[in-house]
Amino acid sequence: MTDKPVPSAVLATDVTPRTTPSVYPPPFAARMAGREKRQLGEVFGLVNFGVNLTRLAPGAMSALRHAHSRQDEFIYVLQGTPTLYSDLGKLILAPGMCSGVRAGSGNACQLVNESDAEVLYLEIGDRSPDDQVDYPDDDLRAALVDGQWCFSHKDGAPY
Repeated sequence: MTDKPVPSAVLATDVTPRTTPSVYPPPFAARMAGREKRQLGEVFGLVNFGVNLTRLAPGAMSALRHAHSRQDEFIYVLQGTPTLYSDLGKLILAPGMCSGVRAGSGNACQLVNESDAEVLYLEIGDRSPDDQVDYPDDDLRAALVDGQWCFSHKDGAPY
């Protein structure tokens, strides 16, 4: 905890965007171009779950297609028409639609903005310790160790 005062409310768009566009190692981080996250939960000092206001420019993606072992994920579309890619197929979402993926389901997913307009959505996920992430389309694995993401190749070699 810090001694910094915690506001009772903020305008979400006034929260400064995250300065690091991605925690992925090279060359994966470059694929997150056009994605902007505002860490809303951090403003209030939330520790059990995160809330991000995420903007995707045309052609941008939310993340590499992935599946968490311990973290539930939920998104709510505010603006635009992102395409949800998952093991269940492809689905175009619209404002007011939401999607959730249960931890351990093995359902790898991602959002891609295939439209010509900006996409804005809320993403909510917990911060379960010992979470592991599988990226079925890429030579990448991640493990949450002491609150930090550690990335490796699928054969276990570190990045």
